[in-house]
Amino acid sequence: MRLRDLQDLGQVVTRKTDIVHAIEHFPPLPRGLKGRTTELTTLARTLEAGARRLALVGGGGSGKSMLAAALGHRVAAKFGRRLHWFRIGAWDAWTLFEMLAIRFGTPRARDGRLDNLRAFLVGEGPRLVVLDNHEDDAATARVLDELADTPTTFVITARRCLLGGVLVYPVTAPLVTLGRSAFPRVASLTRVLRWNALALDIADGLIGAKALTLPELTRFLGDRGVGRVRVVAHEDDVPEVAALVDWSWQHLGAASRRVLGVLGHVEGDHVDVRSLAHLARVRDIEAALAPLETFRLVQQPLRGRFTLHAVVRHAIRQRTTPEPDRWFSYYLRLLEREPGRLALEQTHLFAAMDHCNRANDLDGMLRIERLLAAQGL
Repeated sequence: MRLRDLQDLGQVVTRKTDIVHAIEHFPPLPRGLKGRTTELTTLARTLEAGARRLALVGGGGSGKSMLAAALGHRVAAKFGRRLHWFRIGAWDAWTLFEMLAIRFGTPRARDGRLDNLRAFLVGEGPRLVVLDNHEDDAATARVLDELADTPTTFVITARRCLLGGVLVYPVTAPLVTLGRSAFPRVASLTRVLRWNALALDIADGLIGAKALTLPELTRFLGDRGVGRVRVVAHEDDVPEVAALVDWSWQHLGAASRRVLGVLGHVEGDHVDVRSLAHLARVRDIEAALAPLETFRLVQQPLRGRFTLHAVVRHAIRQRTTPEPDRWFSYYLRLLEREPGRLALEQTHLFAAMDHCNRANDLDGMLRIERLLAAQGL
């Protein structure tokens, strides 16, 4: 994808109604949604039957976010195509409410923030909101409870979910219960990679690109001890994926590695190609991205904007060093210069807020507040 093909993503948005419209983005229908027909049909019927709070729960790389995106497309008509995607992570409740207020263009004053959000959600009619990568049970519970009287349906993706009043749907690797492989090209690796959908997708990409042969990859995984039992650090520490990232890293050029380093550490959801080229200090961003897309190490949740799966992100972070001050400065200057980009860069703004809090940067916080005030937020 050429930079000139992406100019529409950088258009300046000035009116609050335009901001709401511009950021009603939802991930595209996932590529290669294999082995999920039964789950997708079941979940769609569950929402159509009136379920309002649904949690897709499973291990790292099991396909939760992909399933949530596909589900949104399946039931879009029911919600008048009012679909919204938020990556919430471990944000606290008030940060989440502020995120919602900015997204929907409602007043942010603390005293009336919740009432304004409720009024907006009630007045606009049914909509589907996906809260991706949920980590803080108390914060998410507060959001769901406070907005329970609105016609909003919430779908949560999480590695684990300790919430009452939420229908929990376990997400397992595709076709694992049938003992079949969703990736025929690497079917012999299905058990080796323990049916992990992310690992199999990357392996399929490597073999499809003829980066190495199937026997070579099988030997490499064995040498890396993928079959051994060991304690992992947390849910994103998946040995199968880490081994595949290790092979890929050894065969990538310096520019591609720098791109991965940025995507591995930057705290916003996804990065556009122009920003990625600047932050990674890469002149030919297309050439740097090409092997990452071929090896399926990067994801493209919106056209021309790239991110990493959390499990790949963890593996990359073991090999790279963050530059939080530089990234904070870049995004704050970008939004001050092009405030209309707030629609697409919202999570980078929240990351900037978090950075200021951690660094005790009062000047940075004041700059952010001035930016939001100038947009009437």
